[in-house]
Amino acid sequence: MKILITGGTGFVGAQLIRRLVAQDCECVVLTRNTAKARRKLGTMGCQFISWDTRSPIPKEAFEGVDGAVNLVGESLASRRWSAEQKKRIFDSRIEPTRHLVEGLNEHAPQCKVLVSASAIGYYPVNLPDRLTEDSEPGDGFLPDICRQWEEEATHLNPRSRVVILRFGVVLGRDGGVIGKLLPVFKMGLGGPVSDGSQMMSWIHLEDVIGVTLRALIDDAMFGVYNAVAPEPVTNRAFSKSLGHALGRPAVLTAPAFMLRTAMGEMSTVVLDSQTISGDKLLEAGYEFLYPDIDQAMHEIASG
Repeated sequence: MKILITGGTGFVGAQLIRRLVAQDCECVVLTRNTAKARRKLGTMGCQFISWDTRSPIPKEAFEGVDGAVNLVGESLASRRWSAEQKKRIFDSRIEPTRHLVEGLNEHAPQCKVLVSASAIGYYPVNLPDRLTEDSEPGDGFLPDICRQWEEEATHLNPRSRVVILRFGVVLGRDGGVIGKLLPVFKMGLGGPVSDGSQMMSWIHLEDVIGVTLRALIDDAMFGVYNAVAPEPVTNRAFSKSLGHALGRPAVLTAPAFMLRTAMGEMSTVVLDSQTISGDKLLEAGYEFLYPDIDQAMHEIASG
């Protein structure tokens, strides 16, 4: 199977490519810096094509492609959300996805499936309800981005499947939120944020990879899926689990006002509560490798 990938050098993309190559898939990696991508990913099983995300994708990228995975996008946590950074986050998702879909429609009629990333930022926050794929979007910066990001993916020709994965908080030792928290927790300085009651809908990196691979090959999967573990947890339970897995205390609280001062609007990512249902994935037959937060944290801490 030949897979075209955007965002292949990121936290999720790099691990996905390693898994695809291990399964004898051929990966076409679109990247702004081919030399850097080669150093990070190696060359076996990969073809690297230079692409400025503001421009159409080169035609040769689509030759013989069976499927595509769209993970393109500036990290939400890379810097404070100034007006300029918000524009960068928006532009890094919407226009590149449009270019990908236009290229697939024009140059890859044989492509069977597009798996496109989104996020649970699509949904409203601080509601008591367990939200499903049919729930209405929220209002504000993140919901607007997710809604338009998903809309671009749906313009793929009707002969191909489109699977949109709304990822929860991705947990893995080499990046994401855990990558930022591990040094703090290892020093015994970790703990809940605010009062710790806010709900976190999460997913282990290995299940992100598993769900994505399943979406590529399962013809019965189409439309939107919440890529979250079956049981959301409170921020307090999350912190306690990570501390326990590391053998460190996790009792120091980070007050909400300090986070708002330090992070600005970006603090909403850790202060807001979201309870998202992953039932649709379970009904599709996906079996989570890490359905339980303690299992997930133990794997992360043991690496």
